[in-house]
Amino acid sequence: MPFLTKFKKQTNFSTQVIIVIGIILVINFLSYQIFTRFDLTQNKVYSISKTSKNTVKNLDDLVNIKVYFSEQLPPQYISVRQEVTDILDEYKNYANNKIAVEFIDPKDDEELKTELMIMGIPQLQFNVLENDKYEVINGFLGIGVYYGDKKQAIPVIDNTQNLEYQLTSAIKKVTAEKIPTIGVATGYGEFDLSGAMSFIDKKIREVYDVQTVNLASGDNIPDDIDTLIIIGPKEVYSDRALFVVDQFLMKGKSVLIAIDGVTVGDGLSASVNPADLNTFLQASGINVIKNLVLDTSSEMASFNQGFVTFTSQYPYWVKITRDGFDQENAAVAKLQSLVLPWASEITVAEIKLPEAQVSYLAKSTTDAWRIQDQFNLAPQGTNFGYYEDPESYNLAVSVRGRLNSAFDSYVAKEGETGEVLSSTDNARLIVIGDADFATDGFIRRFPDNIVFFQNIIDTLTLDEDLINIRSKTVTDRPLKEIEDSTKTIIKFINIFGLTLAVLIIGLGRYFMRKRSRFADEL
Repeated sequence: MPFLTKFKKQTNFSTQVIIVIGIILVINFLSYQIFTRFDLTQNKVYSISKTSKNTVKNLDDLVNIKVYFSEQLPPQYISVRQEVTDILDEYKNYANNKIAVEFIDPKDDEELKTELMIMGIPQLQFNVLENDKYEVINGFLGIGVYYGDKKQAIPVIDNTQNLEYQLTSAIKKVTAEKIPTIGVATGYGEFDLSGAMSFIDKKIREVYDVQTVNLASGDNIPDDIDTLIIIGPKEVYSDRALFVVDQFLMKGKSVLIAIDGVTVGDGLSASVNPADLNTFLQASGINVIKNLVLDTSSEMASFNQGFVTFTSQYPYWVKITRDGFDQENAAVAKLQSLVLPWASEITVAEIKLPEAQVSYLAKSTTDAWRIQDQFNLAPQGTNFGYYEDPESYNLAVSVRGRLNSAFDSYVAKEGETGEVLSSTDNARLIVIGDADFATDGFIRRFPDNIVFFQNIIDTLTLDEDLINIRSKTVTDRPLKEIEDSTKTIIKFINIFGLTLAVLIIGLGRYFMRKRSRFADEL
């Protein structure tokens, strides 16, 4: 009898195993017919976003994506090729046969190589270890997106961190009837995008057409420009220039202003910035104060003293973390950090904005303080250890909705033409109390800065279309501060937790087997 009981149990177990294997095979077969993925990461970094899905679902005609990858590539790029394949497969699955993907090795096609060079996809050189020595080989790691006679290049794919954003923006660009245009203000000492802001210049040209606008000329801003950006002005604006910007905003257009209340020069010399846009901004209830904000939440900075270089915490480089961003605004809600060096306070008189939506994009912590007039920026500055009545300060502000003109009584001079507009219902204005954050030096060190800049450009020009794609990948996730008692508990769990878990499981299995033998003997 015990033998028969044991045989029945083994037979039942074998039957259950066969049934489970059969179910798995059926599910596996059906998975090839029905496409679905489960991404358990916080920001869904391994699956394309809703924006990308909607973009490819709504395509009117076929988009060709040609992946120009060489067959012989260094080992570190083999995984990149597979990741690119996986991402493009997901695009195809949501595109309803409106996306065609082709992998091409341009190795021996000189005509194609020339075409790719003109298009902006370069031939790269790689160091490869072969036969116990390093050799230099040529290869390609680019993508071309084609729609009719339009084409857009993604020059180099050395990783897939931003590939979804690049692909979706390229598809939008080639399929759009009109590409949005960004106007970059010049004429009053503003930063040159192709110089101090070359990283920003490269990124915004991926999505937008870019034009320069010389405000010093006094000419009206062209109507085909959707967003005007004024970054780092250092000279006094004429009334005419301010009027031109004001009227551009009154047309329902968008304006981004990043301005230093205090300019910092060589040797950490500081002076009040003569470029004052408050005459224009105060009509929208905004005022950029000529001061500097310091914060206990700050970044490290390196300094030279004689022949010695040292690194120190630098409160003038204010670091905004998640709690300092407006969690209701998509442009900043998913950002982890932003560093604003030598930033100035921004005040907002909301009483002047009864029909506008105000968003405080970035704030310092409540342990911040400010200095005015006497600016000692040295790393051992006397202001570092002193702050009375600390509080939080606004460093970036967004206003959208009904705004009033600052020039209701403007008198046009001879030769100036155009209708004078006094108000608008759908203007968009963002003001940042710092311009240095967008320069190449700070972008290199603090990559979240460029994400912040791209997001606010998108929210001014495209609403929130591409923001959620770019913000998925976290570049800076600081460790949370925990109490010493909690640290001790976690430490002992790490030391003894696994051993204790194995012991409990082992004892549990021992008593279960013992009970099973006892039942068999009965």
